[in-house]
Amino acid sequence: MDVVIVGGHGQIARKLGALLTERGDTARGVIRNPDHAEDLRADGIDPVIVDLEDPDTTGQSLAGAFRGATAAVFAAGSGPGQPAERKWSVDHGGVVKTIDACRHAGVDRIVIVSAIGIDGHIEGDDVYSEYQRAKAQADADVRASGLHYTIVRPALLTDEEGHGRVHAARHVERGPIPRADVAATLLAVLDDPSTVGRTFEVVGGPDDIVAAIAGLNALPDTVDAQTAQG
Repeated sequence: MDVVIVGGHGQIARKLGALLTERGDTARGVIRNPDHAEDLRADGIDPVIVDLEDPDTTGQSLAGAFRGATAAVFAAGSGPGQPAERKWSVDHGGVVKTIDACRHAGVDRIVIVSAIGIDGHIEGDDVYSEYQRAKAQADADVRASGLHYTIVRPALLTDEEGHGRVHAARHVERGPIPRADVAATLLAVLDDPSTVGRTFEVVGGPDDIVAAIAGLNALPDTVDAQTAQG
């Protein structure tokens, strides 16, 4: 497997890249800051330096970083404390460019790290509400892309060591989940073709991660009405 991870220096992204390379797969990390390249190389990840927010960066110009890959994972984020404009330029706009890059590069599989609790109408005019709206629109664009997608919506991220156990469903109770377990969930999603066309939330829980992802087959509400499966 050869996976392009957009937002490659993020904690979840680096953990996913390390999981891939440890088992002999290839990981490429798309990063903005060249100073982070050595960190990725230390993890066994091939760095690709591209600024997603640069107006000159288009899906077509980004496609070279994706060509030949098995799948793309979008794990970028504007981060806390950033203005609302960056929620749209990174959390939404980055997804749009990633979708377009996949199309130009012939990469059909995409996995999105989204956010819990963004189904339905989102109230409020604060920055967090804008973040939620940007993520919700990004998810809608992925569903409409025609790509073989999976949308993963983690709950409250922590830096604890991974437990290897989660609860995955269309909707879950808010609670903590270690970033390491999110990375392991993404790996399980990449390994399981039955996750194509699904959206689900994930939180720390009782189930082995691989079993929890396989168990989504028994949860028809995780399959979106509009999917890329057909």
